[in-house]
Amino acid sequence: MEEIVVYIDGASFRNPGPAGVGIYFKKGPKEISKKFFSKSIGEKTNNQAEYSAAIFALEKIKQIFGKKISKNLIIRIFSDSELLVKQMKGLYKIKEKELIDFFIKLHNLSLDFKKVEFNLIRREENKIADKLAKEAAKK
Repeated sequence: MEEIVVYIDGASFRNPGPAGVGIYFKKGPKEISKKFFSKSIGEKTNNQAEYSAAIFALEKIKQIFGKKISKNLIIRIFSDSELLVKQMKGLYKIKEKELIDFFIKLHNLSLDFKKVEFNLIRREENKIADKLAKEAAKK
């Protein structure tokens, strides 16, 4: 059973404002391990950017491995967004209407994998993804 460990972050300047996402694959098969990706995502709130980062990570994994292999992967997502992690674990309600579509998309994408686990980390533990997201937001 393959396991992929990915650190994610979203950044938004002016909230809402220019936003970006960054993902760092810390552990996994050789095709993905130690690789990182980022992209600018237009005008978003900080919370929308956090969700977008998780969605981007899962889409990137599916793009690299395909649907068949993805079904057998365990994905461990590490994020410093308490809101994202606790909403995905069902511990927080979604109060912001603009996050509902992001939640649904992320939840549905998660079903394409054996398991997707969301873990909360301190901001200091997420420096690589944070830097990538901020650089992408500036573009």
